[in-house]
Amino acid sequence: MLSVAVTTEQENLRVQDVLRDVYDVSESYLSKLKRRPCALLCNGKTVYTTAKVQAGDTVAFDPGDPDRLPIRPIPFPLSIVYEDEWLLVLNKPADLAVHPSRDPDEPTVENALAAYFHGTDNPHPVSRLDKGTTGLLTVAKSGYLHARMKTIQHEGRFQKIYLALAAGVPEESEFIIDVPIGPEPGSSYRQCVREDGAEAKSLCEVLESKGTLSLVRLTPYTGRTHQLRVHMAYAGYPLLGDWLYGTRSERIARPALHAATLTFVHPITGETLSLSAPLPEDMERLLPEAGR
Repeated sequence: MLSVAVTTEQENLRVQDVLRDVYDVSESYLSKLKRRPCALLCNGKTVYTTAKVQAGDTVAFDPGDPDRLPIRPIPFPLSIVYEDEWLLVLNKPADLAVHPSRDPDEPTVENALAAYFHGTDNPHPVSRLDKGTTGLLTVAKSGYLHARMKTIQHEGRFQKIYLALAAGVPEESEFIIDVPIGPEPGSSYRQCVREDGAEAKSLCEVLESKGTLSLVRLTPYTGRTHQLRVHMAYAGYPLLGDWLYGTRSERIARPALHAATLTFVHPITGETLSLSAPLPEDMERLLPEAGR
């Protein structure tokens, strides 16, 4: 349970107003709390969201989501970078999808986390990484925390920076790619640059270049599907190994993209967390070809 002691300034407010003020509880989540027994309490007793509070009262609510359909546990080794009672950040390997697929026996991040949690928490990936992309992935342990993390993302208090190996050598050491992205007509998977697409903006910084390969740092300012892959291909420097937007490569079997650093404000503690994950072996061994 999450709880708050009502202050003098909050006296005579409704329970729902206190929870919005302190924990940013959304209207939709309040509706769910009202339908769950013992999920919303004042001084240890069930209470309506419209009940008035007095200074010194303790308002508490259950941030869990027991109504969510369970995910099948499939044990799979995970590299945990950070974990507390609310959130978990892992270093996702290549060839591991985030969400369950059509094959019920194929392990995914959610299946692996269901096994890791032993049924005590529900995994809610805050943002997804493509199956072939490695690196930092944030997971909320409840629907409430997932909604809070989404708010942090939209407010710009969540920044993820990627490292990638790009085909070609950009003329500029730093440039912005600011073109809209949307679904490619006739495809259920590919995205493309299109005038009527959603706003998409990325920063590319060239760290090293040699021959026909560059190590770049990519910062997405928006979160569109396949954004960095589409933007780099549009700019003329597709990611090495990106068979969907560039060409296949014998040097790496996936798009050479890695979520390397992550900085965000913890929605409960208010602490700023800065996390990192080292390059995976398949990208690390190619660095000399990019000049490092």
